[in-house]
Amino acid sequence: MSTTITKIDPESIEFKTELEKTIKFTDKVCSQFGFVYNPDAEINEGIQLGLTRNKMMHGKRYCPCFFITGNKEEDRICPCKPALEHEIPVDGVCHCQIFCTPEFAAAQAKGEELQEVTHQHSRGLTVEECEYLLKKQNIDADELISLFEARELGMVNFKLVDVREWMEWKSNRIEGTDVLVPTSNFFQTLTEAELSMDENIIVYCHVGSRSAHCQRILTDMGYLKAINLYGGIVAYNGKIIRG
Repeated sequence: MSTTITKIDPESIEFKTELEKTIKFTDKVCSQFGFVYNPDAEINEGIQLGLTRNKMMHGKRYCPCFFITGNKEEDRICPCKPALEHEIPVDGVCHCQIFCTPEFAAAQAKGEELQEVTHQHSRGLTVEECEYLLKKQNIDADELISLFEARELGMVNFKLVDVREWMEWKSNRIEGTDVLVPTSNFFQTLTEAELSMDENIIVYCHVGSRSAHCQRILTDMGYLKAINLYGGIVAYNGKIIRG
């Protein structure tokens, strides 16, 4: 290993003492600006360690997510100006993800709980969780399976649209697919499908690229509840119909 690499021992008394100061510092930032920490404790710990490391190496708590160039105008010192003026007010969270608005943190926590439910299938979805999933731009295979279960119970309504070609559809398709709208004659078959602009529409293809394009087209046309199945049928681990 190069002898020019700066080595800081995270177990040293010096580092632990500085880390305590950093934690008090980030606590103060939250209190001063009305922020809350990210629900993911690992994110917060990682950033606090990075801030401490930079404080010891460079004398200031530079943002650990960016290179330190030595340019005072460009280098970000926590809490940085872009985070305070744009990222948190607009996105609800800073680039490093440690500081959040209360609303963002609550949504993030709900999303993490929902991810556990859909991917471990520990229980069925609530109506509120169904609505949350159907507001996403992309869902994955496990989330679609959970939505199918909810649809069978009458808790939610949506249309699953295959945008592949007829030959692909004939070979295999997701059980529960409502309509085929091939990209080769998309607009004509879309008209024939008579999909409502205010209903939930989930589109899928082979790996998710064509359906993502169709999702954008649908959104531009006024279908504001169009969702893409990330990974397409290739990543789908639910029931498949063949022939």
